[in-house]
Amino acid sequence: MKDRGFFSPSEDQNPFTDVLFNALLGFAFMFSVAFIMIRPEITEGKVNPKAEFLITAQWPDNHPDDIDLIVEDGTGNLVWFDTREAGLMHLDRDDRGSLNDALTVNGERIENPLNQETVTLRGIAAGEYVVNLLHYRAITGNPVPVKVKVEKLNPNVSVVFAGTNTLTGAGDEQTAVRFSLNASGSVSNIYTRNKALIRAADKK
Repeated sequence: MKDRGFFSPSEDQNPFTDVLFNALLGFAFMFSVAFIMIRPEITEGKVNPKAEFLITAQWPDNHPDDIDLIVEDGTGNLVWFDTREAGLMHLDRDDRGSLNDALTVNGERIENPLNQETVTLRGIAAGEYVVNLLHYRAITGNPVPVKVKVEKLNPNVSVVFAGTNTLTGAGDEQTAVRFSLNASGSVSNIYTRNKALIRAADKK
């Protein structure tokens, strides 16, 4: 007698039943594997970093003077410490020199020596942009060199402008750079002719 294995087919069992049963087993297996591989996207705490241009102003580390970055877009919107958002521009960091640069944690004093302000352009508004610097508060009484950089971020990071202005004291406002953007974000007409945007009158 032939060996029929552990499970001998019953008289009413037919090949169709076998095929159907195997198909169900295969489907259940594939469903289990797919379910295990599915991982829901984690969105909590995610920050959208999208920006088209990044403008930075940086002066010597640990310097106590307060320097402000002021940017005017092609439609006349203005961002600076008094208006942190306007149009498609956003002041991401308002640095006040040595003020608020220290924090005490568990009795230990932690200091941030970096002096830097940043403005991001979250979209393209065609027209001329003006990037100014304002020597808002002078503690040392000495001239302060301030480096300004404009970077185009998309599709690749490229430096549009990099230069240095020397601010001479409280109330000194200087134009670092002026440039034009078209609707596609192409940069042209880069120059440094002065244009006043703000005169310091109110205290922060």
